Amino acid sequence: MSQLKVSPGRATLAEIARDASVSMSTVSKVLNGRAGVSDAVREKIEGLLHSAGYSRRGSSHEQGKLIELVFDNIDSEWSLQIIRGVESVARENGLSVILTESGGHLLVAPDWIDGILRRQPVGVVLLFSNLSVDHKRQLATRNIPFVVLDPAGDPDPDVSSVGSGNWSGGLAATRHLIELGHRRIALVSGPQEMLCSRARLSGYRSALEEAGIAFDPTLIDGGRFHYEDGVAAGMRLLTMPDRPTAIFAGNDLQAFGVYEAARLLGLVVPDDISVVGFDDVPSASWMGPKLTTVRQPLIEMAEQATRLVLALRDDPDRKLVRIDLATSLVVRESTAPPKA
Repeated sequence: MSQLKVSPGRATLAEIARDASVSMSTVSKVLNGRAGVSDAVREKIEGLLHSAGYSRRGSSHEQGKLIELVFDNIDSEWSLQIIRGVESVARENGLSVILTESGGHLLVAPDWIDGILRRQPVGVVLLFSNLSVDHKRQLATRNIPFVVLDPAGDPDPDVSSVGSGNWSGGLAATRHLIELGHRRIALVSGPQEMLCSRARLSGYRSALEEAGIAFDPTLIDGGRFHYEDGVAAGMRLLTMPDRPTAIFAGNDLQAFGVYEAARLLGLVVPDDISVVGFDDVPSASWMGPKLTTVRQPLIEMAEQATRLVLALRDDPDRKLVRIDLATSLVVRESTAPPKA
């Protein structure tokens, strides 16, 4: 790679073009995420932009009046709650929201960032944690702040994020069932590579230990936070010779699947099986019976993440933070003491 001949932090695009031995238009294409540049040249220019500490100058008026919301997959009520929260704060600030789907579940397509570089939004709210070093550098050189919302993993120290109390939510859900008298409590977990799944499992285990109930690995099932996972897990758990009297599902969709498994087996919620979910999406209160669940403040989390993006835009030197909002148990009709 060519060595930069100007002081770091003071490079102009003309100097970067000179050191990369390319035209200004080529540098502009890279900076704005446009096609027509080979991978090798693009990588060289990105490296020079980073090593020079380049950051696009100018006010937000020179950027699109957009907040970009990037999901790995938009497929549930959960996503709609996030969209509502981001849109509410964007509207207060005279901005519009654009949605980008970056790939499948936990699989981020490598080219998701190209559209962001072209659109130049005021900031980005990301619904995944596996942000590469190169992508962070690209956003920094374009002066596009970002915040990770509901991180699947443990974000790097140089990333601001907003999440919720997953461990305390798992603890509260399991405590509630124990207080009702349940001792055989199953868990339908989410993907174990996701931090929130592990935290909810840890809260579940902590509540069992607190009550002197031995952890039984045969009562643990898992999935991808989908309805079908809840049906499959419910069918297995509810046909065990010594079946559980209660099931804590890792999210509301899986809880709805457990409802269906119980129906197929001729069991009644909560007379034969108590069920607790997680998230408190709107349809949780429409189920029959209404679902007891852990409320994750999704709209508030999205609002907080959007406000944080705007604060980072106004003050790029602002200290990076990790914010966790509290979860709370919402007791409805799907839980009851076990049959004698």
